[in-house]
Amino acid sequence: MQTAETIQKALSDLDPCKLKVLVVSSVGIGGLLCYLAWRKKTKKIPVGDGWWRVGEKPLSEDRTIRPFVVETSEEMIQDLYQRIDQTRYTDSLEDGRFHYGFNSAYLKKVAKYWRQEFDWEKQVRVLNKYPHFKTNIEGLDVHFIHVKPVQRAGQKVLPLMIVHGWPGSFYEFYRILPLLTETQGDFVFEVICPSIPGYGYSEAPHKQGFSSLDAARIFHKLMDRLDFTDYYIQGGDWGSLITSNMAQMKPECIQGLHLNMISARPGSTLTIICLLVGRYLPFLVGFTREDVRRIYPYMQKNVYEILRESGYMHIQATKPDTAGCGLNDSPVGLAAYILEKFSTWTDYKNRDLEDGDLEKKFSLDDLLTNVMIYWTTGSIIPSMRFYKENLGSSSNFYKRLDNVTKIYVPTGLAAFPHELLHCPRVWARSRFTDIRSYSYMPRGGPRPFPPPKSAELPVRRGCRKTGGKTNKAHKTQDPFYSQRW
Repeated sequence: MQTAETIQKALSDLDPCKLKVLVVSSVGIGGLLCYLAWRKKTKKIPVGDGWWRVGEKPLSEDRTIRPFVVETSEEMIQDLYQRIDQTRYTDSLEDGRFHYGFNSAYLKKVAKYWRQEFDWEKQVRVLNKYPHFKTNIEGLDVHFIHVKPVQRAGQKVLPLMIVHGWPGSFYEFYRILPLLTETQGDFVFEVICPSIPGYGYSEAPHKQGFSSLDAARIFHKLMDRLDFTDYYIQGGDWGSLITSNMAQMKPECIQGLHLNMISARPGSTLTIICLLVGRYLPFLVGFTREDVRRIYPYMQKNVYEILRESGYMHIQATKPDTAGCGLNDSPVGLAAYILEKFSTWTDYKNRDLEDGDLEKKFSLDDLLTNVMIYWTTGSIIPSMRFYKENLGSSSNFYKRLDNVTKIYVPTGLAAFPHELLHCPRVWARSRFTDIRSYSYMPRGGPRPFPPPKSAELPVRRGCRKTGGKTNKAHKTQDPFYSQRW
């Protein structure tokens, strides 16, 4: 009371001019504080809604979660063999190696193994090792696997959705699933791994315009249908964009985001300054020595390499159906198109090898199983269309609302040396406001079938550092779903 009287007396002693200055200053400072508080407030992008089947959206939606089993048939296998036998090859150029794409001489060896030794029926049993399900969301049957952990006493269970990209599939995570769901640590993951609509066993959209924003919304609806209210998410390639959109749509649901492909750039002027100064005085612009090694020489690594390796992107972002028709009709052509990416995106030096070094990093069984998921589902064309819907639409992709909205959830990042564009941590901060971990991966790219430890460790480290909310226990009431367990 005495303090209030003292302030009142001091104000009454001021002359009108000084009092006016004080009032204006107070209002200005208050306005500035309100503006700063507003800027710190987490901003979201609209969730929206959609319907991707032909016809009108029904008034009610079937929320049933149905068990799904991958199947094959003798008719399917014999059709595959006939098509492999009728493949027409073109001789490779002398010393062409993988510089012109998939080497034809090595492609014949892959096709021979596929025809004579690869056991698709056995691989189907491998695929069915984990429980598969489908549920209809926005008119599409969305496929996912759901792996519940082996929980030990005192372990916390963290729900984790992991999302693949192109030309991968849910199968690329099979080798790391045991490391995530069967651990001795203080927490263990319950993993949900969906197939992007149009990929693998998820139904393809029947209407134009299905982008990463729509996939993000559908995956949020999937987690809601599984009765999760908050969860971790991880993505690479398209999965990186989809999970980033998920964090922008419903940040209150995301306990932590982990990405193994980082897409962020500061303003063009700042980027130019960083690139001009960073090679010689990296500390002035926040670059590390590893950033310098990965970015420079700039033209070689950021211009020429992109021109060499982004041709597929231009085709798929403009006329995906044209190229896709041939791939959907020829299994060997499809294998060449997909497996060339596995080779080059693992290490650009693989272009200098006759076999692309494929069998050093992968097994042909794993590689061909991924190809078979595309082949048996006929999903190569809809998977390629995803590029056009995101990059080739009439609106500018880089001006899309999600590209001008920051991400506020706790984030972990893994930077691989053979990504098309390296993103230093200092640049990542322009998009991700709460980076808890940033890992320089020693080898490889953020592509299908990462070595188990190289994929599992950054995810586990990132989730450990991004955690902070309390997990709600999950128990679905769907009788078909629970019956599977």
